[in-house]
Amino acid sequence: MIVHWTASVIETRLEDAASTLRRLPPVKVAGYFSVWPHILHDADDKRDWEVEVRRIGTPSAKAISRMEETFNWFYWLTAEENRLLWLRANRTPWKVISRYMGCDRTTAWRRWIFALSAIAYKLNAS
Repeated sequence: MIVHWTASVIETRLEDAASTLRRLPPVKVAGYFSVWPHILHDADDKRDWEVEVRRIGTPSAKAISRMEETFNWFYWLTAEENRLLWLRANRTPWKVISRYMGCDRTTAWRRWIFALSAIAYKLNAS
């Protein structure tokens, strides 16, 4: 199957990769465990606890493979372009991005489009 890569297809793949990464289980240090029995807490105990992060479910192996393939694209770009693409993949507002990059929204958007187009060009050339 021949895929014609465009900036919008690249954008969708980056958002999918960010979503897949968020759905992966958290990394825990191996070897630490507790021998204490599990304690049941009532509602009064749990009231002041931090909100637990809820996950949709673990992603499929195919989604993880697509995510890893997408991460390889970052080798073709500069560190600033990588950061910009990753911020947009995580749906960071343009106002925050422009403040982070030290430019106005239009310039940040142009750099984002250029980075997406550079990836599309590289993928279409191969």
